[in-house]
Amino acid sequence: MELRIAVAKINNALSAKSGDTVEIIERPNGGLSAVLADGRAAGQSNKGISTMISHRVIGNISEGVRDGSAIRAVSSRIFAEHNGRVQASLTVISADMQSNTILISRNSPVPVFIASEGQVDCLTTECDQIGLRPDSTPAIVELPIKAGLIVVAFSDGIQNAGRQSQQTFEISTTLESFLDEQEPTAQEIANFLLNQAIQMDNGRPLDDMSVIVMAVSYQSPDQIRRMNVTMTV
Repeated sequence: MELRIAVAKINNALSAKSGDTVEIIERPNGGLSAVLADGRAAGQSNKGISTMISHRVIGNISEGVRDGSAIRAVSSRIFAEHNGRVQASLTVISADMQSNTILISRNSPVPVFIASEGQVDCLTTECDQIGLRPDSTPAIVELPIKAGLIVVAFSDGIQNAGRQSQQTFEISTTLESFLDEQEPTAQEIANFLLNQAIQMDNGRPLDDMSVIVMAVSYQSPDQIRRMNVTMTV
């Protein structure tokens, strides 16, 4: 099997800097973790906040702390430092080779979608954002790593696409139809969902948009580990 992680993101049309932060790290006991944070201070998107929170979570995970504990520790610290005035939506997707599972941890109102065997499920368990309370606990789902499994996480800019024109982005239906028509790569899925969201905002994103896709493919051509990164500059 082969694990692939793909990211597609774009700033909102009125800002040169995104409030979303996406980070990918190698886990100390094997595997990868992808972190998506959307920070806010005084109600406004803040890149510094999302970067700080994602780096602190990554720092804990890199020291071998379990995802849930890593997130709770960061949430408690952020609340203690800012007394609830700073908050962030946070989603962490990890492929843990030690347990041979995929962990999905959410402190976000934005759902995560799981596709497997032609079916798309939506994780919507209620949970607090980071920094709102001293004891915020992530909603965690653990799944065995198996070929054909696809996990899709995104920021609220994707979820809310089209709202200004009274449209609703039916992500589950859209994703299921796309997967039925072909066997796309992780990057093709991320690109497709981002482009659909941009179109629903008439080509000018009204909020920062980020998509992360983790997919487990059936075959691996060799034992070489590869990572590709591209960025518009």
